[in-house]
Amino acid sequence: MPFKKNDFIELEFVAKTKEGKVFDSSIGKELEKIGDPNSKEAKPIILCLGQGMFLPAVEEFLIGKGIGSYEVELPPEKAFGMRSSSLIQKIPEKLFRQNNLKPVPGFLFRFDQRIGKVVAVSGGRVVVDFNHPLAGKTVIYQLRVLRGIDDLNEKINALMDFLFKRRFGFRVEGKKLVLEVEEGYLNLVKLFESKFKEIFGLDLEIQKKEPKVKGKSSKSEQ
Repeated sequence: MPFKKNDFIELEFVAKTKEGKVFDSSIGKELEKIGDPNSKEAKPIILCLGQGMFLPAVEEFLIGKGIGSYEVELPPEKAFGMRSSSLIQKIPEKLFRQNNLKPVPGFLFRFDQRIGKVVAVSGGRVVVDFNHPLAGKTVIYQLRVLRGIDDLNEKINALMDFLFKRRFGFRVEGKKLVLEVEEGYLNLVKLFESKFKEIFGLDLEIQKKEPKVKGKSSKSEQ
């Protein structure tokens, strides 16, 4: 049966440039080839189609497909965008020094939530390229859909992994999904009420999880 939007699937993938250079994968041996330090933790990913949990053009491609292997070639505009000269900027070198950083060509750093690559340093100015490293490139995704996921608990856990990078206790009561959330996460989780409703058709109820009280336990004497 073909998959549709909001279906959950388990997926293996290898992503390459058109020239054949692997830049990402869910397969450990492929990540080892490019020296990725996370290769030992690699595993198939679980995503909800049409919800931006993966590259949108790949999700769009998989809607209407079934279990099996596929390959899709994406032009830059459907992958990581075209290169833009406006994203190559000059930044005062003193901003780096104030943060105890020494900019050298090839240096990668995070600035205002963006990743930039130092291109040149001259006259107290640092030329930084904020284009995505794969901007302007055609890429190829080799995909293997392992299974569709029907279990509601597995789906909910997968969505929490993606949205919050952690899992909360939960239970389903009729048409309601109850999440037990620590105080520091209450406002964050509330932002995604409509997302849970859209995907699962369940109203989200957020309950504050009270911290455990540490204390000595005692046994009653017989």
